[in-house]
Amino acid sequence: MFLRSRSKPLKRFLPPICLTLLLFALAIYSIQTMQKQMAAESLRLTEDSVRRAAVQCYALEGSYAPDLAYLIESYGIRPDTNRFLVHYMYQGDNLLPDITVIPMRNVK
Repeated sequence: MFLRSRSKPLKRFLPPICLTLLLFALAIYSIQTMQKQMAAESLRLTEDSVRRAAVQCYALEGSYAPDLAYLIESYGIRPDTNRFLVHYMYQGDNLLPDITVIPMRNVK
């Protein structure tokens, strides 16, 4: 008899507890998914801004920038060097440089 009276409150509180845990897990999953999407979008925007600056340089000056530092200095781009490694390989005055943006991992 004592065992029955203890199991009824447990049965009554179990569904709300499970629902709360499920909602909490869903919220954590949603936040992680959004963070991944934001990181991917930030990487894409960084690469696009470097590429646009290189093309603008070609349109205005008649040749592509010799290096990334020139684009930063002359065209005002500000890639986040704490989060991304920007690879800019100059291939000639009239050839679009090879531009690659790689996310950096925090190494501890």
